Amino acid sequence: MPNFLKYLFASCLGTVLAIIVLFFIGSTWLVGLATKLTDEKKAHIGANSVLKLDFKNPIPERTNNLEMSPFETKNKDIVGLTDMVYAIEKAKNDPDIKGIYLNTSMMQAGKATSSVLRKSLEDFRTSGKFVYAYSNYYSQSAYYLASAADSILLNPIGLVDFRGLGATYSYFKNMLDRLDVQMRIFYAGKFKSATEPFRMEKMSDENRLQVRQYVNGMYDIFISDISKSRKIPETDLRNLAETYQGRDADLALKSRLVDRLAYEDEVFSAMKSRIGLDEKTKLNLVSIEDYFSAKHRDLDLNIKDKIAVVYLEGQISDGNSGQAGEIFDGKVVKDLRKIREDDKIKAVVLRVNSPGGSVMASENILREVELIKKSGRPVIVSMGDLAASGGYYISCKADSIFAEPNTITGSIGVFGMIPILDKTMKNKLGITYDSVRTGKYSTFGTPFFDFSPEEGQMIQAGVDKIYADFLKKVAVGRGKTPEQIHEIAQGRVWTGVAAKANGLVDDLGGLDRAISAAAKKAGLEKYRTTEFPKTKKGLEQFIEKFTDEEDPESVNSYFMKRELGEYFPVFEAFKIIKKMQGLQARLPDVFILN
Repeated sequence: MPNFLKYLFASCLGTVLAIIVLFFIGSTWLVGLATKLTDEKKAHIGANSVLKLDFKNPIPERTNNLEMSPFETKNKDIVGLTDMVYAIEKAKNDPDIKGIYLNTSMMQAGKATSSVLRKSLEDFRTSGKFVYAYSNYYSQSAYYLASAADSILLNPIGLVDFRGLGATYSYFKNMLDRLDVQMRIFYAGKFKSATEPFRMEKMSDENRLQVRQYVNGMYDIFISDISKSRKIPETDLRNLAETYQGRDADLALKSRLVDRLAYEDEVFSAMKSRIGLDEKTKLNLVSIEDYFSAKHRDLDLNIKDKIAVVYLEGQISDGNSGQAGEIFDGKVVKDLRKIREDDKIKAVVLRVNSPGGSVMASENILREVELIKKSGRPVIVSMGDLAASGGYYISCKADSIFAEPNTITGSIGVFGMIPILDKTMKNKLGITYDSVRTGKYSTFGTPFFDFSPEEGQMIQAGVDKIYADFLKKVAVGRGKTPEQIHEIAQGRVWTGVAAKANGLVDDLGGLDRAISAAAKKAGLEKYRTTEFPKTKKGLEQFIEKFTDEEDPESVNSYFMKRELGEYFPVFEAFKIIKKMQGLQARLPDVFILN
């Protein structure tokens, strides 16, 4: 009887909890739906409107392809880069939109993403409409974007953090030594720096060389673009950065980094004056989210031929998890097979923005790319902020590869890392291990027994074999020999400009150029695009996390990210090591370019 009552109570409790959860989900869904309908009604664009871009969220490549809050009742899209550019192009010829207001106080974007947006803003200005940029404080990334505006305004006590680019890496070796953690590391490529934080206290000479070269290359683009927009000589800009003239608002104004010191209400007044509105009239600011919702793309379903645009953004991992903003081979392979089986899809464009990850997952994705090509359809790659290591692996056999000038690509190399914890457990916790084996390799690979020299040689041989295979794949894709690829590989990172010079990419250009190239190669005059993966909003993502058998810790990661904020990448670096299966082809996980 006691057991019966216990099970009855547990069953009733489970039912009550399920009802509570369903009530919460249903209530949130209804509120979101009602708010969405209200928002869509508000999204009507009136005359004399100004499009507002405030960058409160990171900018994904594809709309909603990132982790979203499940508690966002407004149910708005987080507009991706492609759709943001589309909305700006639409606004250029929209008589109701008189200008664009940029507030970059919370700017979160990579260098290539910012470059794409700058070009879009410059094109918008050719219509004769204004672009005003304002911020309490301009980070360098924010200022790079704002420099495309025809007027840059700064809070009177703000600053422009204009001081040159620098790359910062975190190194964990001393911490691991104190914990008695022995990292057994195997890698191929003298420039393959992803393992350095775990085996060194500072940069190797090779890594310092490559970092210096690609940071200088990105800085050259940064200075050149700002110089053209602001009409300030490059030598003067470099001197302003060297002397940090943007550190004070008055100095920033005097040095012409900004056009005016003002508060936001004064910026609104300036835009009203530009439009021809009196001071008492309310300025109609339309968010990029509302504008995109109101001006959503119209699909001409009469056009049967399609080009599939597949967004591959985030680290590359094994499995079928639906976590947004990450590339899981199971999900991608399923999408690519669906594309291959659709006769109406005549070409494929891969938009790659990835630092790499699992070699096995990268191999599975590349296999599907090859099968699409064998079916007679061209595959074109468009690179975003990053397309390195595993990100380059999945790109290397495309018919053509396009990159932005400040894309980070290459990093053709392989590594494996296994922590040995026997000393940690013994010295810190008093736990020791012993074993019974049926063969000398029975406990091979466990973290509680160190490798023998023979076992270490076996792992290194596996790394070398994968690296040689990587070289062959790239050589086939790029029409070179493995020896020629080895000269520019070895884990080395390149900017898009340098990658074009050494043959790793075909040309410089964005997603639009890649789509045009795909259409030309497929012989299409009329076509429409179809996008993958299908995305979900915050509440759907959150529910999926609770039922994600592939990554049961994804809910924990969600809350840790909210709690740790800018320090989350350090936590994530160790979480990634824990999740690693097999050999890896990726960039360093903790890397800051500012």
